[in-house]
Amino acid sequence: MIAINPYLNFPGTTEEAINFYKSAIGGEILMTMRFRDMPDDKTPENEKDKICHISLKFPNGTILMATDALESNGHKFTPGNNFYLSLGAENKAEADRLFKELSAGGTVQMPMEDMFWGDYFGMVTDKFGTQWMISFNAGTAQ
Repeated sequence: MIAINPYLNFPGTTEEAINFYKSAIGGEILMTMRFRDMPDDKTPENEKDKICHISLKFPNGTILMATDALESNGHKFTPGNNFYLSLGAENKAEADRLFKELSAGGTVQMPMEDMFWGDYFGMVTDKFGTQWMISFNAGTAQ
């Protein structure tokens, strides 16, 4: 496994939260993707500038990732349960193995598949209620 990183959901306040964490802890914003940047996006016009994905690299190398979980896109923000643990796999086989193991007795939210941003990606809630994102990016493979 390459990395494990926290992934937070916010109710439309992701940009504000990440900027707060950056000013409080330090670090560098590595990537910002807005909903308007997604292909075939159906987000209402007044929310297209909300954050689809952002990553903040802290000084120690940990990467905090986040998104705006918008009700207009079918998400329900729940304080206290608004996080995922994101696992970066070293290859597709490891991603599939991690996904299979973590989904045993749990609920698959999104099966593993190649995504438009280049990752092989899937999401699952395990039998204990922990939410996981599993990804492999051939560009970061060693």
